[in-house]
Amino acid sequence: MSTQLSERTKAAIERAAAIVTHTGDQPDPASGSVAPPIYQASLFSRKNRDTGYSYSRFANPTVELAELKIAALERCEAAAAFSSGMAAISTAILSTVRSGSHIVCVTNAYGNTRSFLDDYLERFKVSVTFAPSDTAAIRDACGARTSLIYLESPSSFLFRVQDLEAIGSFARTNGILTICDNSWATPVFQNPSVYGIDLTVHSASKYLGGHSDLVAGVIAGSSERIAAIRQTERLLLGGIMDPHQAWLLIRGMRTLPQRLERSMVSALEIADRLANHPMVERVIHPLRPDHEHYETARRQMAGGSGLFAFVPACGTEAAIEGIRRMGVFEVGPSWGGYESLAIVVGMFLSPEETDAIGVPPHLVRLSIGSEPVEALWRELERALEIMGCNRYMMSPTMLTPSPAPAGLTDEGIPRASRGASSAVLPIGD
Repeated sequence: MSTQLSERTKAAIERAAAIVTHTGDQPDPASGSVAPPIYQASLFSRKNRDTGYSYSRFANPTVELAELKIAALERCEAAAAFSSGMAAISTAILSTVRSGSHIVCVTNAYGNTRSFLDDYLERFKVSVTFAPSDTAAIRDACGARTSLIYLESPSSFLFRVQDLEAIGSFARTNGILTICDNSWATPVFQNPSVYGIDLTVHSASKYLGGHSDLVAGVIAGSSERIAAIRQTERLLLGGIMDPHQAWLLIRGMRTLPQRLERSMVSALEIADRLANHPMVERVIHPLRPDHEHYETARRQMAGGSGLFAFVPACGTEAAIEGIRRMGVFEVGPSWGGYESLAIVVGMFLSPEETDAIGVPPHLVRLSIGSEPVEALWRELERALEIMGCNRYMMSPTMLTPSPAPAGLTDEGIPRASRGASSAVLPIGD
């Protein structure tokens, strides 16, 4: 399938390419090296002059270059880098609350974010209400003590999209701060600050790094808010990114626009084919017209990434058996790297946990990497065939066998291969 990108999508990619290639970069004055040096130092001497650096827990030149690029990508005044995505997320949250505060968070937020809000902060008498992604539900969940609305758009597993502009406007009117996890769309295709969101967080381990070789996180926002975070929460809790992490992140971001474009295009092609397969009940991708928040996604994002999900017509155990038998795809809980990954939600979450967030336990999440589409599709077809053959496998979440979907033999094998429908990327205007 030939895919055409909209002018808006192409412009976003071109803008990002210029930033990751040149913003903040200059040849090393000592050697002329075009690659930035790694300032792998804990201490900076001030014997002969004050360079502005003293100790790498406060600031480091390599880390600052990574921060500069991410701030520019996010259209923010400043950014602060951290040793992990959760270090960034927890620090951002802590910077907005005090004892007695109330937080509203979208239901389908990342599991560890939910745990931090619901379990850890309880000891400090900070309460949380989890709300659906629609603006009315988030607004209704807020009260007099609400100090923070925490968003994740698109959200985990179901990729629900929040209306950032509407929620940001409501929050500002009511003196409530906002944070948005932008890891899925990346700053290439979505900038929450443009819609009035106060702080944007990233798991930089995902698309920003892109090579599955570092763990990192970032907060972006106004100069005032980021300076306060650097001087208090990051300084005192010590979650700063180390120089080698920063260098790996800078290197990874050099190819972010190209990697993201390939993953996005491949994912939409595969999603289209899955939607036409008889063993698939539902495909969940926010940039497909059949997604519940497609119009919002199309309005506030210039493109997307390679992460999406589908619900197979089988039980959890059959789905697990199918993805474990695939070649090319690895099985693991991360995403955003060069390699394609697959997981079944029930492999990592209990039935109680899946019920709490409204996610089917047999949902399959795919992270599409850089491999050829045909190689990935061959493995997915094979997995779906295995799922069909094993659809009568019992699991704690499926006590009755699935009926054979239309178009399958009694053994669960597709009677005829159904080709992908033609599609054009539904991105941008």
